[in-house]
Amino acid sequence: MQRTATLARETKETRIDLTLDLDGNGKAEIASGVGFLDHMLTLFAAHAMIDLSVRAKGDLHIDAHHTVEDIGITLGEAFKQALGEKRGIRRYGHATLPMDESLATVAVDFCGRPCFVYRVEFTAPKIGEFDTELVGEFWQGFVGAAGCNLHQILHYGTNGHHIAEALFKATARAVRNAVETDPRQAGIPSTKGKL
Repeated sequence: MQRTATLARETKETRIDLTLDLDGNGKAEIASGVGFLDHMLTLFAAHAMIDLSVRAKGDLHIDAHHTVEDIGITLGEAFKQALGEKRGIRRYGHATLPMDESLATVAVDFCGRPCFVYRVEFTAPKIGEFDTELVGEFWQGFVGAAGCNLHQILHYGTNGHHIAEALFKATARAVRNAVETDPRQAGIPSTKGKL
């Protein structure tokens, strides 16, 4: 069974073309026009062991908000499509991950119900030209579209780049665990029989 998705999302603010393979090997081809997000998505793909291609054109003359948010939404939609009924997956995943002086814990449940808990404070409003508040906006968009439960907690950290990297890598590792197939789980991992 192929667990892939190819999506195009177009609004008056952005155009996103995205392909996803949940059973990839960490290959990423990212061109969003937002350099820092490209870096984070490349890390995410590598640590989640997914193949991910993103091409985006957005209203960057205003700011990066719409582009970042819409990529998050499109990535969430792709996960939802690629997972299908979620038959045979582990469903849950979590990771605690250090990035130099920063430490983050992330837990995810692909349960079909969106819930986002974000306990993260950045020490500065920007990482280069990137607004740090967009990290939360990206994941909020992902959660709503994927229909997952995602908790992101920063235990501590001072460098904004390291904080964001710890979050993206920890989320990648948690997602990798959750979407992996479980040889002992033949059906849908829920007592309800549906996710």
